[in-house]
Amino acid sequence: MSIRITPLIDPQTTPSSRRLAWLATLPAGAPAGSAFLRLFLKAGQEHLAELDVHVHPAERRKGAGSLLLGAALEAARQEGRRCVIAQAEPGSAAEAFLSARGFRTVLTLTYARLPLASVGDLDAIVRGAHPGYRLVSWDGVVPDELARTFAASRRAMDDMPMDDTDFGTVSWDVDRVREAALAIGKRGDFLHTVAAVAESDGSVVGFTELVVPGDGRGDAQHYGTGVLPEHRGHGLARWMKAEAIRQARERYPSLEGLLTDTADSNRPMRAVNDALGYLPTHKMVTLQLDL
Repeated sequence: MSIRITPLIDPQTTPSSRRLAWLATLPAGAPAGSAFLRLFLKAGQEHLAELDVHVHPAERRKGAGSLLLGAALEAARQEGRRCVIAQAEPGSAAEAFLSARGFRTVLTLTYARLPLASVGDLDAIVRGAHPGYRLVSWDGVVPDELARTFAASRRAMDDMPMDDTDFGTVSWDVDRVREAALAIGKRGDFLHTVAAVAESDGSVVGFTELVVPGDGRGDAQHYGTGVLPEHRGHGLARWMKAEAIRQARERYPSLEGLLTDTADSNRPMRAVNDALGYLPTHKMVTLQLDL
């Protein structure tokens, strides 16, 4: 059977990435599968690409997946990428497909959900004493007076456990944090940030971000949560996240849950999530191919 691979034009270009796309079709023209390759553009990640391949279940084991993968990997090489990553469920056909073609597992993530209806009283955590620190919060773009130190606090994510993933180092500045917030608002969702501020100099030393669907229903998604290394050990992550949960429940009565994902090796953050009542839902593995 002759399967045709056609490059497509993908409009999903952002300041931090662009995508290449391919469609696999059968001789009669029916689609059999697709592939997307996200090329990261920001400094520190120009070596990396992320792969997403899908083949219709009825058309599997006929070569479409291999042809799509070949097209994507050749494009990654032409773009000068050093490695390609992809996600799959542990034990799935996708994991077996990628492993058989040289991808190796480099990271395992646990996904968890907090059912808001089951959350107890958070006042004891939120009002707990944290000498030398106070909480602030904002919606959307960071206020000007906090922008510089908030951008600097993003280095709290630099040592986030990524195990063997060659993810690079993401550089953040004021323009980038503003662009990210504006992009979330542009698509119709709400970004809420809770941050810990050091009383000594008024600088942001930790943060947690939550993105709520535009209709305020269903599940919201946690984005980054981090505390600068020199300010860890004071319970700031649990404090900030508890306040974010309290605000979400109060402001969005139709919201049902909060979603998060954490590397299995990130034991401190997993402990925070467990203490707050997040329940594991499933796992995903990241696989990597070095080109």
